[in-house]
Amino acid sequence: MIQTIGMIGTGNMGSAILRGIVEAEYIRASRITAFDVSPKRMRELDEDLPGIRLAQDCREVAENSDLIIIAVKPIYVKEVLDEIRGAIGGKAVLSIAAGWTVGMLADALQGTGATYMRVMPNTPALVGEGMTALCDESTFSKEDFDFVKGIFDSIGKTKILPERLFDGVVAISGSSPAYVYMMIEAMADAGVKEGLPRVYAYEMAAQSVLGSALMVLSSGTHPAALKDAVCSPGGTTIEAVEELERKGFRAAIMDAMEACARKSREMSKS
Repeated sequence: MIQTIGMIGTGNMGSAILRGIVEAEYIRASRITAFDVSPKRMRELDEDLPGIRLAQDCREVAENSDLIIIAVKPIYVKEVLDEIRGAIGGKAVLSIAAGWTVGMLADALQGTGATYMRVMPNTPALVGEGMTALCDESTFSKEDFDFVKGIFDSIGKTKILPERLFDGVVAISGSSPAYVYMMIEAMADAGVKEGLPRVYAYEMAAQSVLGSALMVLSSGTHPAALKDAVCSPGGTTIEAVEELERKGFRAAIMDAMEACARKSREMSKS
């Protein structure tokens, strides 16, 4: 049974998860041990989450935790797993690294007695609106699997999916906040060009994206129908939509996500 959580890597994603679950009161800060190679990130976490235990290295995290979450960049996962290898017998190891397959985890943890699971979250978890895919190909006990699902349920929405879909998950939710931020920035820049104060432009662009997303989720209506409802005959919106189509807006997004998924597949083979 999981009583304590360890976080190795407290960058954007790792800290988002920790702050999210503590703010959601899913687990107390005193039951969390964390480590990051950046002293600055450690200081920030200590200030934001009073009571959290800060470790001196990765092994100390593993020694003091029932569930060890690996939240470092994919290129460092193997190095971290090697470092904690002697301290994870009978414990649960959770990877959020893009490109790290269940098979790769199995190979890296062979002989340790540790169970393992793969998930793909995204950074909106920091504001309680994350989207996390949990891989159904896991060696976690049902109790531990449900505990992990509870972590991510407390900071957003979750889907349990087979690993064969995870490259698409990386593209559509793991990396997509970056695309959305780029669109908000572009919308705001256009607003500034039209004379809006920048602070208003960012707020109006972001709120419009938020409201539109909630319309899709709450109405159950196809996005195309929602788009059509905004496009009055001969109006301003259809003029903008025509320009977006001419510039390949939808094709650019689809191509970008295809590139993202392709990179995820390449990382899984390295």
